Amino acid sequence: MMNIQNYIQAESLEEAYLLNQKKSTRILGGMMWLKMSGNTVGTAVDLCRLGLNAIEETAEGFSIGAMATLRQMELHPGLNNYTNGAAARAVQDIVGVQFRNMATVGGSVWGRFGFSDVLTFLLSMETSVELYHGGVVPLERFVSMKRDNDLLLRILIQKKDGVFVYQSMRNQRTDFPVLTCAFSRVDGQYRAVIGARPARAMVIPDREGILDGGITLEKAGIFAAYAAQHVPTGTNLRGSAAYRTHLTEVLTRRSLLELGGIEKWK
Repeated sequence: MMNIQNYIQAESLEEAYLLNQKKSTRILGGMMWLKMSGNTVGTAVDLCRLGLNAIEETAEGFSIGAMATLRQMELHPGLNNYTNGAAARAVQDIVGVQFRNMATVGGSVWGRFGFSDVLTFLLSMETSVELYHGGVVPLERFVSMKRDNDLLLRILIQKKDGVFVYQSMRNQRTDFPVLTCAFSRVDGQYRAVIGARPARAMVIPDREGILDGGITLEKAGIFAAYAAQHVPTGTNLRGSAAYRTHLTEVLTRRSLLELGGIEKWK
């Protein structure tokens, strides 16, 4: 159980940023995972008053405030329309509705958790993060950066011509995923994203041009084998490395066939 000695609702981003420069300070999100730690926190800073709890849509894209919840993401009509429902599918098995009503998108992204469905899904799009001090950073670069004392303000998604699918394998519904897979075609470029491997999600672009000319049963199998060869996997209590490598091939192939509108999964 976390022990919080001092709690502050920040009145400005500048105040929150300055407070966060102390090692004993923690920024609070939905407090779904952080509260389970056994640490003593000198100052807990709540961002609830800073207007970061909305999902905004424009003609150019989406701005998801760091304090917006997973449930907001799940139910947002514009985001689901743009992603063919993949936004809802990416989060619908995360514990339960009560949990998703509290867990924040910003917490999922900032944590860079290996098991994160959210991170896997967001990496399949043209996504960046907006940091208070560091500015706008592509999400793929952000996930490889060391954690620091900056503030995550928003997740920014560019609207580009794209098609998106999302799949995951769980030992039982609402459990942590054994493997996650997002697949997209954005401006004609294909990319697979594999997460819960059990390390952080990684992007596998079609650098070999395997899918040039469109998706077929044969090409789906070839690219799925390619992804399985290029995604490092590991073992934990939910599955072995060999099993995850097998799932990488299976979920990648299924995602490709769904993306291509090929109903017959062999």
